[in-house]
Amino acid sequence: MKKVSIVVPCFNEEENVIPLSRAIIEEFAKIPQYDYEIIFIDNDSKDNTRTLLRGMCAENSKIKAIFNAKNFGQFNSPYYGLLQATGDSAILMAADFQDPVEMIHKFIAGWEEGYKIVIGIKTSSKENRLMYACRSFYYKMIKRLSDVEQIEHFTGFGLYDKKFIKVLQELNDPTPFLRGVVAELGFRRKEISYTQPKRRAGKTSNNFYRLYDAAMLSITSYTKVGLRLATLCGMVCSVIGIAVALIYLVMKLVYWDRFVAGMAPMLIGVFLFGSIQMFFIGLIGEYVLSINSRMMKRPLVVEEERINFEETEEA
Repeated sequence: MKKVSIVVPCFNEEENVIPLSRAIIEEFAKIPQYDYEIIFIDNDSKDNTRTLLRGMCAENSKIKAIFNAKNFGQFNSPYYGLLQATGDSAILMAADFQDPVEMIHKFIAGWEEGYKIVIGIKTSSKENRLMYACRSFYYKMIKRLSDVEQIEHFTGFGLYDKKFIKVLQELNDPTPFLRGVVAELGFRRKEISYTQPKRRAGKTSNNFYRLYDAAMLSITSYTKVGLRLATLCGMVCSVIGIAVALIYLVMKLVYWDRFVAGMAPMLIGVFLFGSIQMFFIGLIGEYVLSINSRMMKRPLVVEEERINFEETEEA
């Protein structure tokens, strides 16, 4: 009997973890030829999530839990959860029901066709239209800028064969970006479209900073355009600055008695070039920060506790 691991990262999901586990169990009841395990990896929730997970684990040995010592971010925790899967394949899905549970059997069917990676692609969403439009613009932008062809409207929701999980284990990246890794290093994959439903309950932990962090991680990990743009823009601005300086010098020498430069051009030039420099210094800083994070080789997460894992798995 093949075993499928369901990996569910969660943070303050007390209203969703029990209904989600029940929905997953009901889904596997329809395909009894497969064994399963559900791994909840909690990213230091501040509500009642951990208490509920303890109770679920006590009632069902197939439900497992990992409690992080602190919040290690929206990328490290899911990635680490995948590495702990013991099944022949692992499905990563969100705890808020925005990744439809009924997609599980579709992923498994694609896996049985021979695909090592079967992923869900959002073709539409019931979330805020403006947010969806912004996401669409971001995906198209990063796809054009990246050296590796990125996958539009892919959140990480999908099935990964244990052979690909082994690739993730050997990658040893302290700041992994799963969506980029799937595009760059993944096996031949199958893409299944779906409509993303609204969040079932609770409030999303995503905010502007988290979305910005995701965008910068993808840009600094898979594009060179920022650094190249900074170099080219610096060259263009230098040429313009030299040309303007020479023109002013010639004008002053020819019309020295009546040509007045004035303060306006000087102020405009200072603020224009200063703002351009500050922007690209900040962008280069993002690249340096990404390099620094990778050089430190910190662990993906630090566990505080794990429940229902066998001793060999814990080792």
